[in-house]
Amino acid sequence: MPTKINPREIKGAWLKGVALDLHTLKSELVGTDEHGHKHFNTTYSEIGGLLHRLKYRSDLSVARATIEAATGFLTPYREKFDLIIPVPASGYRPVQPVQHLAAGIGAALGVALSDCVKTTRPPAQLKGVDDPDKRKELLNGLYTVDPAITAGKNVLLFDDLYRSGSTMNEITGVLYGVGQTASVRVLTITCTRTNR
Repeated sequence: MPTKINPREIKGAWLKGVALDLHTLKSELVGTDEHGHKHFNTTYSEIGGLLHRLKYRSDLSVARATIEAATGFLTPYREKFDLIIPVPASGYRPVQPVQHLAAGIGAALGVALSDCVKTTRPPAQLKGVDDPDKRKELLNGLYTVDPAITAGKNVLLFDDLYRSGSTMNEITGVLYGVGQTASVRVLTITCTRTNR
């Protein structure tokens, strides 16, 4: 049975952007442990639950269903892009979900995949940074791209989770500028309920 999705538009510097669904549907604080860490009772969307298992538990058994949901959504739009570019990882994980999913989506659709967007320095984690100016400072000059790969191409920029859009907006600017792309579209598996 196909994984349920509820696509929603995500706006940014790109031509068109979509998240396949919300990441979580609700989250209730249930308490704080002895180390001061908050604990929540969280309800995930169907695909959000799969992504959570892949991203935080390195559960590769859910990757196929996630890839099938993404390719099912993208198939009618296949002619609109000729290159998939995954957002570079911001830290180490035993399984890099963005890379793993992008490779599966590219293979299923017959679209070239390129890791041509590179970081110029070790990236800072943006998850806890709510100040937009601080995010911009941390992202400024972080990404570069080889225009020999992207010039004139219609790009699908792919990430697993859309939070504030800061990273994807920064990369989109680099792709349109230095990368000389013809167009940038965006797909994420999920998005947060609030953009911060």
